[in-house]
Amino acid sequence: MLPITDQQLQALFPTTKLNVLIPYLDPLNFFMGEEEINTRLRVCAFLAQIGHESGGLTTVKENLNYGAQGLMNTFKKYFPTMELALQYERQPEKIANRVYANRMGNGPESSGDGWKYRGRGLIQVTGKDGYQGFSNDRGLAFDQVISYLETPDGAAESAVWFWTSRKLNPHADKGDMLTITKIINGGTNGLDHRMSLYNQALAIFL
Repeated sequence: MLPITDQQLQALFPTTKLNVLIPYLDPLNFFMGEEEINTRLRVCAFLAQIGHESGGLTTVKENLNYGAQGLMNTFKKYFPTMELALQYERQPEKIANRVYANRMGNGPESSGDGWKYRGRGLIQVTGKDGYQGFSNDRGLAFDQVISYLETPDGAAESAVWFWTSRKLNPHADKGDMLTITKIINGGTNGLDHRMSLYNQALAIFL
C-alpha cells in the first residue's frame, strides 16, 4: 500500500491544505515502511488515528485551550467541580501542568513538566517518560526531542515509534480500532471520528 500519495492524503483530509500535507509524505512513507505499516489495514488504521490526533495533520502540538465545561467533560478526574474548572479555563499551560502532573514521569504541577512535555507529534507523544523513551529508542539527544517532534520528520517518526512500541500492527490486522484507540488515548475519546476516518481510508486505499 506504500507509497502514500498526496492525492490520497488530500482525499482523506479534504479540509487540510495540500501545502500542509505534502511535507509529511516522504517522512510517513519512509518511517511507515521501515516498521511495516504497509498493508491496507495497517495503513488505514494508522492514518485514521494520526488524522484524529493531529486534526488532519494540521497540528503537532497539543493546545489544551479548554473552557470550564470542556475541562469537566474531558478531564473530569482533575476538574470535578465547576468552581475549580473556572479557575483554569482558557489557560492551556496551567491546565497541562495540572492534568499531566505526577504521572508519565512528570513532576508536580509546580514543575511545569505537564506543559513542557504535553502531546507532540502526529500521535501526541505525551509525558517526560514518553519523550525519554522516544529519545532512547531512536538514538536522539533528549534536549532536542521537543523541537524535533514539531517537525514533519519528527512528528511522523514519533507516531510510527509509538505505534510500533505499543505493538499496534497486530490489532490493525484484525481491524480492531477500539483496542488501538484505547492504547493511544487511554480511553475511547474521539472513537466515532477515528472510525469515520478509518472507513474513509478503507474506501481510498483499495
